[in-house]
Amino acid sequence: MKRERGTLSRASRALRLAPFVYLLLIQTDPLEGVNITSPVRLIHGTVGKSALLSVQYSSTSSDKPVVKWQLKRDKPVTVVQSIGTEIIGTLRPDYRDRIRLFENGSLLLSDLQLADEGTYEVEISITDDTFTGEKTINLTVDVPISRPQVLVASTTVLELSEAFTLNCSHENGTKPSYTWLKDGKPLLNDSRMLLSPDQKVLTITRVLMEDDDLYSCVVENPISQGRSLPIKITVYRRSSLYIILSTGGIFLLVTLVTVCACWKPSKRSGELRHQARSQDSPEPEENPAPEPRSATEPGPPGYSVSPAVPGRSPGLPIRSARRYPRSPARSPATGRTHTSPPRAPSSPGRSRSASRTLRTAGVHIIREQDEAGPVEISA
Repeated sequence: MKRERGTLSRASRALRLAPFVYLLLIQTDPLEGVNITSPVRLIHGTVGKSALLSVQYSSTSSDKPVVKWQLKRDKPVTVVQSIGTEIIGTLRPDYRDRIRLFENGSLLLSDLQLADEGTYEVEISITDDTFTGEKTINLTVDVPISRPQVLVASTTVLELSEAFTLNCSHENGTKPSYTWLKDGKPLLNDSRMLLSPDQKVLTITRVLMEDDDLYSCVVENPISQGRSLPIKITVYRRSSLYIILSTGGIFLLVTLVTVCACWKPSKRSGELRHQARSQDSPEPEENPAPEPRSATEPGPPGYSVSPAVPGRSPGLPIRSARRYPRSPARSPATGRTHTSPPRAPSSPGRSRSASRTLRTAGVHIIREQDEAGPVEISA
């Protein structure tokens, strides 16, 4: 009886330990699957050249792997599929004669095009393996940068000019990034230095004398870099008068215009100005009134007046019926002569006044005598 009890107890302990032994046996069996590694996750390619998408896989199976490369798009594009290095099916037209596979699963793309840029995914599986390995590699394709040059409208500029623009230009190159240099060093942060959104154009506002220097630009992309030849920008100093006018002259001008527009002259000041002008202006001379000529005063040249006849009352003036031409021209000298009685002494002003009265409008007028008498007219 004791022996039977001992045998049963050992059997029950063995049954209780059996699940743990089974789990231990499962854990010691190796897991079967494909492990893929890649030394580079980002590759920069050049148009027209080749790019190697390098991977390495490991597996416990000796069977040939099934390799599949895809270009990830909205709809994935199959680049190539193979068993080992043997291509399965027909390649797409844009990949023919440009594909090569290696035993470790790597892919070589030749004669790169811009359309080849993107994210590539590789899948490697083996029939006996439980798990399939996957890996992604990013490929960029660019055109090299050609040598840039700095373009300016003029290499000379006046101090305090509103703006001066420099343009960094190059013919070839994709994905360019620009950097500006002053005297070979990157530009410092300055509020006067304005860059376009792509930093291709540099604008210097309110040019100063310190901006007189050498300028150049650097253009680069993932596969190349180019630097322009330095260009000398010469800044000429302006005159002191211009600087004064440009800084304070504008404010002064605005102030003067405002004061003049708001000022209105008072009525009193207008009267004072009128009186001052009246005092300053000279009074016009008044011509003295002609005095009546005496009987003894001789008449105008060319005429002789006979003395008055006694006893004749004064009457209306006797005028000559002969009309004389308006032209002051005198007839040529003839044999006729006449004498005029001597002129009584009188003031110059009176003589001039009498002469003007007798010769008004070019017509000789015989003044009325104090006493009427015969008038003799001699030509």
